[in-house]
Amino acid sequence: MTADPVEKLRLDKWLWHARLFKSRTIAATQIAGGGFRVNRALVHKSHHVVQPGDVVTFAKGPYTRVVEVVALGCRRGPAAEAQALYRDLNPPEQQPKPDAKNRMLTGQRDPGTGRPTKKQRRETERLQRGS
Repeated sequence: MTADPVEKLRLDKWLWHARLFKSRTIAATQIAGGGFRVNRALVHKSHHVVQPGDVVTFAKGPYTRVVEVVALGCRRGPAAEAQALYRDLNPPEQQPKPDAKNRMLTGQRDPGTGRPTKKQRRETERLQRGS
């Protein structure tokens, strides 16, 4: 007795099988947070089904990932098996690296700079108020 090949799969489960997220829970949380598109249509539900040929677009860290679903897979296997499930249309290696200037605009500090002093916090608040 052989199992029937799966024709469609939940988006969160496929992202987990493809090792794009560490767990289904993290994938489902990210999907519910918004910013996921399947074939250019905005998706907010983790139970949205994907099938081979679909294009999934989402933000992962400072990069925008665009992947085409090649296969669905039946388990979360090793990395080599997971990479065969998708084709990366916009790999992070080809995207521009985020620079320090853009990070400062989003309120992020360089690693290791520590907690800001009271004077620095007041300056930051003054800049945010615009006075």
